[in-house]
Amino acid sequence: MNPPDALLVLSFGGPEGPDEVLPFLENVLRGRNVPEERMLAVAEHYHHFGGVSPINAHNRALVAAVRDDLAVAGIDLPVYWGNRNWHPLLADTVAAMRADGVRRAAVFVTSAFGSWSGCRQYREDLGRAAAPGDPHLDKLRLYYDHPGFVEAVADGLAATLADAGPAQVWFSAHSIPLSMAATAPYEGQLQTAARLVAERCGLDDWQLVYQSRSGAPGQPWLGPDVTGRLRDSRPGGTVVVCPIGFVSDHMEVVYDLDTEAAAVAAERGVRFLRSPTAGTHPAFVAMVRELLVERLDPAAPRRALGPDGPWPDECPAGCCAG
Repeated sequence: MNPPDALLVLSFGGPEGPDEVLPFLENVLRGRNVPEERMLAVAEHYHHFGGVSPINAHNRALVAAVRDDLAVAGIDLPVYWGNRNWHPLLADTVAAMRADGVRRAAVFVTSAFGSWSGCRQYREDLGRAAAPGDPHLDKLRLYYDHPGFVEAVADGLAATLADAGPAQVWFSAHSIPLSMAATAPYEGQLQTAARLVAERCGLDDWQLVYQSRSGAPGQPWLGPDVTGRLRDSRPGGTVVVCPIGFVSDHMEVVYDLDTEAAAVAAERGVRFLRSPTAGTHPAFVAMVRELLVERLDPAAPRRALGPDGPWPDECPAGCCAG
């Protein structure tokens, strides 16, 4: 396989003003069985922050950090950024890459775990975006067990625990329907990543919780839900939530955890702390470079922790079918 001559950072996208909220959510939910009332309720989450999602600012910072890291490492490749659901849209970014003469790009997706929305849908997006004459787009492998991701999350959790005192530790991730989870490695990968982070922090007592479910009320989704767990908590304790399912601060982090879950904790008399996402932690940024180097040099080491080993470049047939 010919080596890539560019790197594309591909993410979810988010609105950057009140007028963009509903068009953005319509893009996100198109073709999904999500009640309109749920969409309008989520819109209010964005309006709580002036209609601005934090994700685009985080992605700009990540792209800048990756560019600097590549330059220091002597890797002379341009870095582009595109989104699934909002500007800069993937199709527009691919057009810009084609105009710049890019022939093949490695694609780093800001989703560490395997599920339909976190992996397969991005692969489908890339397939639709590449018309004849466009650059060939190669998605880089999943990195839930890569040392760089584990170190970044663990460092943030350790710093939070240092200020917390005795506390329960909950690792949180976006819930998905049980029917979707049945065809995906999502739950197992989350358990692996949480265990690796917990071991690095010297923890042997922790639990995995879920958040941000949507869809029809009668449809079964992964649980337990973080707010339900908080409502069952005894007053007077401390809960530290580590949003391991997110690599940067999405609305699901700053609203569903920092606002909604924190309010439930306050009602129950529970002290609530949230550890940072990986963001632009140096180990996470270096990991992006390592994943790229794997495609530039097939002999490069493919680092991974835990029992699974490095995830393959091509997912198994039928994986994350939805």
